[in-house]
Amino acid sequence: PRFPAMASDSADRHATLKRCLGVLRDARNDSEQFAALLLVTKAVRAGEVDAKTRRQIFDAIGFTFPSRLLTSRQPPAGCPPHTFRALGLTLLACFCTDPELAGHSQILNKIPTFNDILLSPCDPDSTSMVDDVYQCLSAVLATARGPRELVTKGTVSALCQAYLNGGPGSDRALTLLVGLLALAEARCWQRDAPQLLAVLSKLSGDFLQAEDMTKFELCEVLPHFIPLSPPLTENSQGSECLCRLYKGLADILGSKLSPSQRDPALKLAASLVQACGAEWIPAGSAGSKFLALLVNLACVEVRLTLEEPDPVEMEGKKEVVTACYVLMEMGIQECLREENPLLENVQKMQLLRIMEEAFGAVIFYLRQVKQEELQDPFIFASVRVLGAWMAEETSSLKQEICELLPFLVDYARKLFKEGSPAVSCLPQAELVSTEGSALPQDALRFLLPGFCHLTAEDRPRDILISEGAPALLCEYFLQQWEVLTSESSAPAPLTSTEMSLQTMCGVFLNLVVTAPDLVRRDKTFSSLMDVLLKSLPLLLPQKHHLVLAANVATLGLMMARILAGSAALQGAQSAKEFFGAAIRFLSQAHTAQADAGSDGPAVAVSPAYASAWDDIRELWFLGMQALAGCIPLFPWLPHAALQARWPEGLSQLLSRVAPASVGFELITAFQAVLVELARASEQCRAVILSHHGTEWANLYGMAALEQCLAEQ
Repeated sequence: PRFPAMASDSADRHATLKRCLGVLRDARNDSEQFAALLLVTKAVRAGEVDAKTRRQIFDAIGFTFPSRLLTSRQPPAGCPPHTFRALGLTLLACFCTDPELAGHSQILNKIPTFNDILLSPCDPDSTSMVDDVYQCLSAVLATARGPRELVTKGTVSALCQAYLNGGPGSDRALTLLVGLLALAEARCWQRDAPQLLAVLSKLSGDFLQAEDMTKFELCEVLPHFIPLSPPLTENSQGSECLCRLYKGLADILGSKLSPSQRDPALKLAASLVQACGAEWIPAGSAGSKFLALLVNLACVEVRLTLEEPDPVEMEGKKEVVTACYVLMEMGIQECLREENPLLENVQKMQLLRIMEEAFGAVIFYLRQVKQEELQDPFIFASVRVLGAWMAEETSSLKQEICELLPFLVDYARKLFKEGSPAVSCLPQAELVSTEGSALPQDALRFLLPGFCHLTAEDRPRDILISEGAPALLCEYFLQQWEVLTSESSAPAPLTSTEMSLQTMCGVFLNLVVTAPDLVRRDKTFSSLMDVLLKSLPLLLPQKHHLVLAANVATLGLMMARILAGSAALQGAQSAKEFFGAAIRFLSQAHTAQADAGSDGPAVAVSPAYASAWDDIRELWFLGMQALAGCIPLFPWLPHAALQARWPEGLSQLLSRVAPASVGFELITAFQAVLVELARASEQCRAVILSHHGTEWANLYGMAALEQCLAEQ
C-alpha cells in the first residue's frame, strides 16, 4: 500500500501515525508491515512520539517484530545491509524511554546484541544505530536490575573498548561507564579489571599531557576509575597510572588556581588517598613537599569554609570539604609514621600546627549544628575526621573537645538508636563500596579511640559519665558482639567490629580502674558483666580472636572483683565457665623452650600467643593481678584452677626452666596467683609442695610464697 509522506501539521502527523499503527496491527504480510514501520520509525527518530503513542506502537507490534528485525540478514532490495537492524534498534530505543519496558526481560536479553553493535566497525550510515544502542543502554542502567545485567552480560568490556576505539559516541561510552561504576564498582572491577585499567591508563595519560581546561574536567571523571579493590599498586600498569596522576596533580596544585579549578583536584587527590593511602606519592624531597602542600591546602579550605560558614555557599562546598577531611586524615597518619616516613620532622611539626587550626574550625562548626541538621552526611564526615584527630592527638584542643563532648555523645546516641537513613555519597563516608546499600552510619566506631584516651583523664571522663556514655557504650558493645558472632568464624583480617569491641574494653577498663564506685552502682555494668561471662568461652577457642579474648578476660576479671557479690557471679554456671576460660587464657601463655645458650630450657611465650603478644602482654599481666584479687572472693576458684591443672603445670614450668630466663615482672605475676591459691585451698598448697614448691620459691626469691608454704 502507498502511504502519504509524514505531514508537517501536528494533527495530520498524529492521524498518519494512527493509520500506520492500524496497518501494523492488521498487516497481512511483511512488506505491508515494513512500509508502515518506515513511517513509524521516521516519526520516532524525529522525536514526535509522546508516551501514549509510544505505548500504542508497543501494543501494536510488541517485542517480537523488533526482535525479528534485529536477527534478519536479508535487507529489502536496494537498501543497506543493516536496514532491518537499524529499524529494530530505533523501535527498541523508543520503547526504552518507558522505564517499565526498559527493565523488561526482552530488552535485557538484547544486551549482548547491543554490545556487539558497539564493537562493530562503524560506517557513516550506521551512526544512528550506535546512538540508539547508547539510548537503550542508558535506559537499562536506570532500572533496578539493569546494572547487574549489564555487568554480567559484558557491557563494561564493550564500553571500555568503544571508548578506547574513539569512534562515534565514545564520550557516551565514558558517561555510561561512570554511571555503572557509581552503582556497581566492586562487580565491575572483579569482572573487567584489565579493560577498566586500560581506560584509566588512557585517562591518566590525557590528564598528564593536557594543558587546557580538559585537565580540570578529567579531575571530575578520574575518581570514578580509581578502584578501592584491587589496589592499583599491585601491577605495573596501575603503578604507571598512579605516577601520571601524581605528576598531573603536582602540576595543578603547584600553580595559582581558582576554587573551581582547585576543588576537583583536591577531590581527585582524596580518591587516590582512599584507594592507596600515601603510596602513590613518591619518597624524597619532591614527594614530601607535595604531601605537605596537599594537607596544607586541605586545612586552608576547611578553615575558609567552616570558620565563617555561609549557609548558601556551604551547601556547595560540602563535597570538597569532605575530600579535604580525607587528606587531613592522611596528614595525621603521615605525621605519626616512624618507619620510612615521607615527611621530615620539621614538616611534621608544621603540619600538626596547621591541622590543629583546621580541627579548631571543625569543632567551631559542630558547635553551631542544629538538631534538624543531624541527619546531614556532612555532619557525620565532620565527626568522623574529628574522631581521627582525637584518637591520635590527645593534648591539643583539650578544652574545646571537652566542651563539644555533650554534642558528640548525643549525636552518636541518636544515630545508634535511630539508625541513620542518610547515607553519604561523599567520598569519606565509607572506605568500602557498599554498592548502594543504605547502611546506618556508625559514629561511635570513629569516636571510640578518642573516648578511650579521654576516660583516662578526670575532666573529660566526668563529662562522658554525666552524659550517659557508659550506658550507650554498653548497648553498643551488645550490638557489636551480636554482629561479630553472626560473622564467619573463619580467620579473617581484623574487622571494624572486632576493633570496636577491643577499644570499648579499653574504655571500660579505664572506668573500672578510675571509677569503681560507678561500676558498683550503675546497672549498665551488671549487664556488661553478663555479656562478658557468656562471650569469653565462645571466643577463646578461636585463636584468630585472641586479642579480643584477652581484652574480654581481663575486663571481666577486673569487674568481677568489684561485682563479686552479684547473683550473676556467685556460683552461676556462666560465671564458672567464664573463670574456667580465663584460667585457660592465663595459664597457656608461657611454656618451656630449648635455649642453646643456657644450661636448661628457658621460659618463653607460647607459640599460639607469640604473634599477638605485643598487643596482649599488658592485658595478660593485668589479668593475672585481677585473678589473684578474685581468688579470695570466689571459694570455688581454686577448684577451677586444679581442674585446669594450673598449680601443677606452673610448678613444673618453674622447676624446669633456667631461673635467669624468668623476668622479675613474670615472677611477681606468678607469685601473686600462687600465694592466693595456696592460702585459699589446702589442696592447691599440697600440689605446689609436692612439686618442690619450697625449693623453687626460694630460688626465684618468692618470699611471700615461701612463707605461705611454710605455714602450718
